[in-house]
Amino acid sequence: MTTSRHGTRPTMKDVAASAGVGLKTVSRVVNGESGVTQAMAERVRTAIAELGFRRNDSARLLRTGHTASIALLLEDIGDPFSSALSRAVEGVAADEGCLLFTGSSAEDPAREQELALAFCARRVDGLLIVPAGADHGYLLPEIASGTPVVFLDRPAPGIEADAILSENVGGAREGVAHLIRHGHRRIGFVGDLPHIYTSAERLRGYREAMAAADLPVDERWIATGSTDQARVADAVSRLTGGPEPVTALFTANNRVTLAALHHLARLGARPALVGFDDLELADLLDPGLTVVAQDPAALGRTAAKVLFDRLSGDTAPAHRIEIPTRLIIRGSGESAPPPAAG
Repeated sequence: MTTSRHGTRPTMKDVAASAGVGLKTVSRVVNGESGVTQAMAERVRTAIAELGFRRNDSARLLRTGHTASIALLLEDIGDPFSSALSRAVEGVAADEGCLLFTGSSAEDPAREQELALAFCARRVDGLLIVPAGADHGYLLPEIASGTPVVFLDRPAPGIEADAILSENVGGAREGVAHLIRHGHRRIGFVGDLPHIYTSAERLRGYREAMAAADLPVDERWIATGSTDQARVADAVSRLTGGPEPVTALFTANNRVTLAALHHLARLGARPALVGFDDLELADLLDPGLTVVAQDPAALGRTAAKVLFDRLSGDTAPAHRIEIPTRLIIRGSGESAPPPAAG
């Protein structure tokens, strides 16, 4: 790195002297502000590159109270849905000249709280959270002190805050109705843990679709629990076996769908199937997998924009925005049920 004439880290004064402009002009270029001609901004950027200048964010914090950083807490950054959501948030943050920190809660409320408070202690300007727990009272002091919080994918019970969600009920209703239109009357539901908001909402959509078609729901057709492959395999075996098996399955998230497909592949045959969440290579299965696709990129972008609006002074009441889902028909939900015995 090039040093200033005094042998220290280059400062904005050094950049201004090298570029032959005023200190305010350098500040505007560094902070992405308007009011600088393109030619002058290019001179400043050239000086920055030649000197190896880096903005002092500690000084920025003291001067403005902002760190130009936000934090995103997800269930699992390795999950494809979470990864797409994170990339979308990072894109908006980059456009805002802001750094994104990311952490995974592993669906553990204590871990979520630990990470959220750790990020707040490091003075991030705002938080985006996919909530793991039911009690977010620990965030009230942070919100009161001016740190905006936006919840994604699930609302936070008991706290008034922005929530950006997928259309869980409507999407599940559409997916199950698709199976009903193809003649299925005994439809099994395999979902995540019942206390999770998205799992409960998708189960509600399943029940609404069955009720709209005047079809009874046998509670034995509903299997909720962990997304562990063994648990899902047991559930699928129970639902599709026995003297009165279901003829179709609605799987309520991508991990459940994958576990169900692994098990059904070993059986050599599978019932009609519609999954909630799209999967990579789903169109290469035989038949292709019909899904209710979420839009994690839109979810992330919308949540990030709401957060930056709050940081810019938006004081409107809390938003609750639902991002539409889309039924993608590929074949797995279109097979007719087998003829009734007798």
